[in-house]
Amino acid sequence: MISGMSYRNKTYVIFDGDNDMWAYAFMKGWKSNENVDFNFQDAHDIKPLTDQASEETVRARLRERFSSAKQAIVLIGENTKNLYRFVRWEMDVALKLALPIIAVNLNGKRARDPDLCPAILRGQYIVHVSFNAKIIQHALDNFSQQHANRRPEEGGDLAYPAAVYTRLGL
Repeated sequence: MISGMSYRNKTYVIFDGDNDMWAYAFMKGWKSNENVDFNFQDAHDIKPLTDQASEETVRARLRERFSSAKQAIVLIGENTKNLYRFVRWEMDVALKLALPIIAVNLNGKRARDPDLCPAILRGQYIVHVSFNAKIIQHALDNFSQQHANRRPEEGGDLAYPAAVYTRLGL
């Protein structure tokens, strides 16, 4: 029985559409490949946007997508920290909604990258992982519950220990 709030089961992916679309495409490819254990319910599948959409329309649609999200992934590339119009706004919305956030470093780093991590995410209770299907899936499967059970005083900038990567064969 679902009450009150609409059922949240999707993952909202935040990324630099000009430079990091390749990483988002990889994630969709992993999801569709039966030989790769990777799955997420993509909030971007709701009401696609056109290039002609106004900024107000884009933000309204993005808010709709957020309403069904139970967690967010931020793909962190070379330019992510410099994007304010939509990417920064999306990160701000995810934080205000208290969504668990998985920060995925496209450069392969397994912890917060001090040079590339957007300032708005620094110190937040989020987990930083490398760009790999196995560790991202591990975070999708586990971080939401960890986030829900955190103590209010707990700090952020979390990362999985090397043992987790080893156990996943990475």
